[in-house]
Amino acid sequence: MSAHLTPLFAPEGVAVIGASRQPGKLGAAMARSLAPFPGTRALVNARRPDPDEGVYASVAEAADQAGGRLDLAVLCVPAAGCADALAEAAAAGCRAALVCAGGFGEAGPEGEQYAKALRRVAEETGIRLLGPNTSGFFAPHLGLTASFVPAAGQLPAGDIAVVAASGGVNHALSFDLVTAGNGISLGVGIGAGLDVTAADVLEHLVGDRRTTAVALHVETVPDGPRLVAAVRQVAAVKPVVALVVGRSDVGDFARSHTGALATSWRTTRAALRQAGAVVVDDERELVDALTALSRIQLPPHRDPGLGIVTAQAGPGLLLADRAGTDGIRTPELAEATRRTLADLLPPLTYQRNPVDTGRPGETFARVLDATASDPQVDLLSVYALTEPDSVDLASAAQDAGLGAASPAVVVVGGLPEDVAEQRARLHKAGIPALTGPASAANAVRALVTHARQRALRDEGPLTETTATVPPGPLDEHAAKTFLTDLGVRTPDRVACDSRADAHHALRLLGGPVAVKVLDAAILHKTEVGGVHLGVRTPDELDAALDAIGPGRRYLVEAMAPPGVDLVLGVRRDPVFGPVVLAGLGGTAAEALADVAIRLAPLSAAEAASMPGDLAARALLDGWRGGPVLDRAQFGRVVSALAAALAASPDTAEIEINPLRLTADGLIALDAVIVPTADRT
Repeated sequence: MSAHLTPLFAPEGVAVIGASRQPGKLGAAMARSLAPFPGTRALVNARRPDPDEGVYASVAEAADQAGGRLDLAVLCVPAAGCADALAEAAAAGCRAALVCAGGFGEAGPEGEQYAKALRRVAEETGIRLLGPNTSGFFAPHLGLTASFVPAAGQLPAGDIAVVAASGGVNHALSFDLVTAGNGISLGVGIGAGLDVTAADVLEHLVGDRRTTAVALHVETVPDGPRLVAAVRQVAAVKPVVALVVGRSDVGDFARSHTGALATSWRTTRAALRQAGAVVVDDERELVDALTALSRIQLPPHRDPGLGIVTAQAGPGLLLADRAGTDGIRTPELAEATRRTLADLLPPLTYQRNPVDTGRPGETFARVLDATASDPQVDLLSVYALTEPDSVDLASAAQDAGLGAASPAVVVVGGLPEDVAEQRARLHKAGIPALTGPASAANAVRALVTHARQRALRDEGPLTETTATVPPGPLDEHAAKTFLTDLGVRTPDRVACDSRADAHHALRLLGGPVAVKVLDAAILHKTEVGGVHLGVRTPDELDAALDAIGPGRRYLVEAMAPPGVDLVLGVRRDPVFGPVVLAGLGGTAAEALADVAIRLAPLSAAEAASMPGDLAARALLDGWRGGPVLDRAQFGRVVSALAAALAASPDTAEIEINPLRLTADGLIALDAVIVPTADRT
């Protein structure tokens, strides 16, 4: 079905089906909202037509009388009548429809039948359908408010689009964005998404010149690859800020140890982030991020430097503290910059970064310019109170050349009316103005994240491999042989068919060794007593073999040196397809869900960034004299593993657990490869 949504979001004419004179009715509210629309507008009520008042018995009659094309039908009728009304609208020439009513799939079997009938009409006629179960959409630039929320008609036009799973969230985010000094280009509540989905709207926004940034709210994902592709298209030309609902969803994501750590919420966030979206934790952060990203952006940069200028020391400390928590670099200013600042500021002020000006004076603009011009500073964060007798903050920021060419976020503190005036002037100059240190920190994090993601996107192609997983089932020895072929180091080992072979292997390898049952059907060997470590002597070997039991095959393997254990797995997610998960091994990682997730295939550079997502990443950087992870080597291993799964449709999962980081690098101590047919 065509993704062309102009008849929906920019119609020449609108028909309200189910228009009513009773003020409390949906049809009456929608008719009032659409009254200011400058295009053709027609009202339809088959039960109570009144042509003298412009209310017609059918869409066809309304179209004949309206004198203009009716592209959009707004259905304000109960669920049971929606399919017939949609068919009537399509027959009369409408090319898009909005269905606000509930009572469909969420209402049980009867409602599901209504939904199927509605979808069938859309498929047969080609009419594009937004909804059902949504409060609508609005396009302020066009004077088009297809929403039954009265205040939506007062939203100012601007350049931020909102694409929300929920109609209520669409309105809530739009109102919050406007309160923060922004305007809306398009606000859409997807609702049930029987036809038009978030991916459709995102694709529409790629070429929308009015929109400079997009807010995306996600609850469920019907088609992961499609959504990722759409986000990637938009993010290539304008920022996307995404809020994903479902943090507490820890459902049965997978039976395996790897999958059990990766909830759908985490996977969705990771997928959108990898596609180029700036993923935020709550609606406040979303508003702050868009307030900044709709006005300024940093060039692609792996590690942008933040300069802080504050006219009050305490708020400056808050900004600096949060930057440290967010992993944002606040470099010491160059000596030349400090000499300039020393000539502009009192001697007792701190001038290395953050720059504490004390009470701002006439040199404030030059302080801003000098700090922003430092070679290590890519972004400036400024805090000051409104003190008209001391400094005009908006004028100082403009005099310093802050804006698109010299990116900065500014916090204006003071009484609401004073702050509003300063913020309006700053925004007009293209300088994001925030309401407090926390909001400024949110904006800074979004700008830095956006720059880092763009830099990562520009680094290197996807790994191309001709390696495919051999047909299974594969035991641990076969799985490790495959990993070795991919370039993953594994311990020296011998696969043994008998006790005599095992004793020969012990003599060949020398002690200590690990002795394991070798059986592709046993995925968790320790649970059946199938793993014995530190075996040194023939007697210890016999004891281990007796414990494993007769009639088995065995794997005798050299013990690995100590180190830090990781878990690395690639699997097929039911929504997004092949995904990669990496985390610290052991029960702590599982309990804390401290994992990094990416879609597969992925570049080695993208894979190398995964350890940076982990809260326990310090353990990989030589903690207390321990080994240091070679990020590039890790990236190559992960990328090769992901490419192999993507190229092997008959493989459901590959897991290395543990993948041990030693002084000599990474080594895979255990490996499981699960064929698709074995996955339940």
